[in-house]
Amino acid sequence: MTNFGHNKSGLNPQDHTLQQPMLQPTTATGTATMEEQGSDIAQQGKIAPSSFLSIGEYGKSLMQTYRRIRRRAGSVTTTYEEMSRVRARSGPDMERSLRWYDLVGLGVGGMVGAGVFITSGRGAETAGPAVVFSFAIAGLCALLSAFCYTEFAVDMPVAGGAFSYLRVTFGELAAVITGANLLMEYVFSNAAVSRSFTAYLGSAIGINTIETWRITVTWLPEGFNQIDFLAVGVVLVISLIICHSTKESSILNMILTGIHLVFIFFIIAVGFWKGDLKNFTHPADPSKHAGGFFPFGVSGVFKGASSVYLSYIGYDAVSTMAEEVKSPTHDIPIGVSGSVALVTGLYCLMAASMCMLVPYDAIDYNNPFSKAFDDKDGWGWAENVIGAGASFGILTSMMVAMLGQARYLCVLGRSNVVPTWLAEVNPKTSTPVNATVFLGGLTAAIAIFTDLEVLLDLVNIGTLFVFYMVANAVVFRRYVAKEVTNPTPTITFLLSFSLISLAFTVIWHLAETSIAKVAMLCLCAVLGITAVQSFKIFVPQARKPEFWGVPFMPWVPAFSIFLNLFLMGDLNKSAYIRFLGFTAVILVFYALYGVHASFDAEKKNNGNVNSVSLVIDTFR
Repeated sequence: MTNFGHNKSGLNPQDHTLQQPMLQPTTATGTATMEEQGSDIAQQGKIAPSSFLSIGEYGKSLMQTYRRIRRRAGSVTTTYEEMSRVRARSGPDMERSLRWYDLVGLGVGGMVGAGVFITSGRGAETAGPAVVFSFAIAGLCALLSAFCYTEFAVDMPVAGGAFSYLRVTFGELAAVITGANLLMEYVFSNAAVSRSFTAYLGSAIGINTIETWRITVTWLPEGFNQIDFLAVGVVLVISLIICHSTKESSILNMILTGIHLVFIFFIIAVGFWKGDLKNFTHPADPSKHAGGFFPFGVSGVFKGASSVYLSYIGYDAVSTMAEEVKSPTHDIPIGVSGSVALVTGLYCLMAASMCMLVPYDAIDYNNPFSKAFDDKDGWGWAENVIGAGASFGILTSMMVAMLGQARYLCVLGRSNVVPTWLAEVNPKTSTPVNATVFLGGLTAAIAIFTDLEVLLDLVNIGTLFVFYMVANAVVFRRYVAKEVTNPTPTITFLLSFSLISLAFTVIWHLAETSIAKVAMLCLCAVLGITAVQSFKIFVPQARKPEFWGVPFMPWVPAFSIFLNLFLMGDLNKSAYIRFLGFTAVILVFYALYGVHASFDAEKKNNGNVNSVSLVIDTFR
């Protein structure tokens, strides 16, 4: 007895034609079982029942969970599949209406929000005046990750962002873990900044809005007991706007970002005008605090970089707009990398302005810019200006992040690991309305009662982890071609380089300063450089990017891998607990729903392809 084997899509990704089914025997050992090959579908010409058709069917499916995870976890799609069959599950196309200047505006708007007004003080607390370099290092880390994103986005201009990039490289499970974590980061960060909108709006109009506009509920626990209806209103209004039109959302973002940049340039100009260069090296109280530009040394600069990296979260949302860009090969590299470079320059100038206005030990770390202007006679009104600027920044960063999060969820729906109705694109607006409304409601529900500090503690680690994974993926994709090249050298390099980077990070953060510490750090650096150069010399690239590729491969993604791991080393314990806990929730959901839904979709797709192939064979 024989059954029909086939490739995943039934299509040749090179010539996009139907393939002749190949005969493959079912062996006595069960290596080609009816379930795994889908031969029952091909032979009967119909689709097997859904895993969720009834309680009985679901029970049978749960009994097959291990086998299905083993089959689906490492399953990869092709670029062609992501751009054709997978994309088609959303129905109507998203409208290609964005140009490079739209992407730059979205990138700048997504990053230059309230984050810089919060993180600047925290960075100065650990780096002193050298927080300027902290912003530069964090910007470099973001730029290297942006290069990795850009190569994928140009080659595969779909809405899935990191989720799609990892699915075509490392398979479904890795994509689900990273994509769901990043989606969660978006939801929590949007809820956080929507609540900060209340505070900054109060600064703009001279009212303590936290006391007057929030309602305290005494029976709720601390951190969850202040109801903020204004935050909910902001989330819902933005959700309605981005449901209507992506292009019009981009235009509104450009207007709001332009207004916000006026306030940013005001802060920079006044700082350089009214500030004093002496504050770069002289603390307010020399008897208690070290002087010089690097009062906390190089380690303080890197710790500051980890603190301010939150300000750069948002540029990756631009890559999720790739499906709506008119000319991806030209516009995406300018939009993604250009926005990160521009924002890095603005952040460094803002940090320099802050440190010139006030000595680092006199900075109010929770409200650095407003306090800096309060200390200048006659400039108290500037607090209102800063509050207004931050309010506009919050609106733009939320709009971009909510555009990105909806497209992530849309593509998760296309992959069938979440309900497919979330993938639907509305034919009138050409936007993923279902995903936008669902996430808008979830964000509003969290924002109504959860305190800002509780939320900010949950944001950074998931994003750094996703950036780390994308950097690994771009190396793997360049050097490994399925069934053509041996993946072992590339996997060995990526694992060994990550271990070396982790060793460097642990020694840097935990070992006491000594000659032995310096020697161990130097050894790790030599091993890391040797690993990268050896890999570059002895392992040839399997593919060359057709339009745009990361330069200086593999050095750029390797440095990105190192920096992301290094910055993760500065995060606190609660961030890791959150990350592990949420990842466990993702795995449970995948085992109970995602793997079965994607397995059903695979059988349905294979059944349809085999049915067509059988009809063709009949007429031959």
